[in-house]
Amino acid sequence: MSKETHNSLPAEIRLEQQGSMALVTLDRPRALNALTVNMRAELDRWFTGFPRDPQVYAVVLQSTSPKAFSVGSDVREVTALGRTDQEAARQTFRDEYALNWRLECFSKPTVSLIDGMVMGGGVGISLYGTHRVAGEGYRFAMPETRIGLFPDVGVCQVFARMPGSIGQYLGLTGRGIGRAEAYALGLVTHCIPARAFDEIKTGLAATMPVDPLLDDRHEDPGPGELETVRDVIARCFSAPDVPGILSALEAEQGTHREWANEVAAELRSHSPLSLAVTHRHIATAARKDLREVLLTDYRLACHFLKGLDFYEGVRAVVIDKDGRPKWAPPCLEAVTADLVEGYFAPLPDDSWVLPKREEMQASRA
Repeated sequence: MSKETHNSLPAEIRLEQQGSMALVTLDRPRALNALTVNMRAELDRWFTGFPRDPQVYAVVLQSTSPKAFSVGSDVREVTALGRTDQEAARQTFRDEYALNWRLECFSKPTVSLIDGMVMGGGVGISLYGTHRVAGEGYRFAMPETRIGLFPDVGVCQVFARMPGSIGQYLGLTGRGIGRAEAYALGLVTHCIPARAFDEIKTGLAATMPVDPLLDDRHEDPGPGELETVRDVIARCFSAPDVPGILSALEAEQGTHREWANEVAAELRSHSPLSLAVTHRHIATAARKDLREVLLTDYRLACHFLKGLDFYEGVRAVVIDKDGRPKWAPPCLEAVTADLVEGYFAPLPDDSWVLPKREEMQASRA
């Protein structure tokens, strides 16, 4: 790799070689680093080349925005494609999930420096690296049920393995958590002040061993923000379906009654179909490996592209920002088991596959 800056998309993303570190910078601050088709293509191209590059010891991902690492995929771009070219829209999801899988199979140290929001596709490009460093401003969320989609990029497997039904809580509500909770749940590996990020990059550029470099700077983040409501989450979100979760929340009494009612009201404002699909996806993902979950993600995404809620959610939340989506079906009672089953059904052309891990690693992916 040349030591010069790779700058084919200077307004969005860039790659620099600093010593033995490849530094990837997300630089679309006005859009909070929402990932475009072109940005993902660059990431995929670079991560295809890194394994064979003897100059690259470690890869660092960072953001120029003080507010966000990345708020996810550019949903305006995806829904615009979905309205005009369904195959092109499906391709965006294939490319995204293939990149997630490439990052999971990537063997060199990969350090994401996150001090701000990380959501959706931003989670997908950071979660599967070897190290995820949270600064003081770190916030994690997967708010897809608010826009008529579902938590994708393989994260339902992670949610499924969280204790006390916290994964169902995070996946269904889309509520955010800070770095203390994220550290407790394994979403981040280290909590380090953002002021030390430059020291980390300098060390990796000098080929310092990554674990001692990060361990020496890690700070105990303290208790997670969900600690006081963990029992309520475990009790309510362990219900067998979304109506059961809502009933449990609305029946909650005592200290956390107000909190439970607020959560229930939020859930009732989200896409009923997205909630039902998300609940099932998380409930079954624990028995699958990441590759299988990503393949299911693709199947679900294709069905959502053919439906109505994804477009309506993006319109109401992102484009018009009126906060009044018209969901179809309009309520949970109208979401039938057959409808949900149809979203998990094979596609007419279910031919897209991801290489097995051994194949990826054999090709030094």
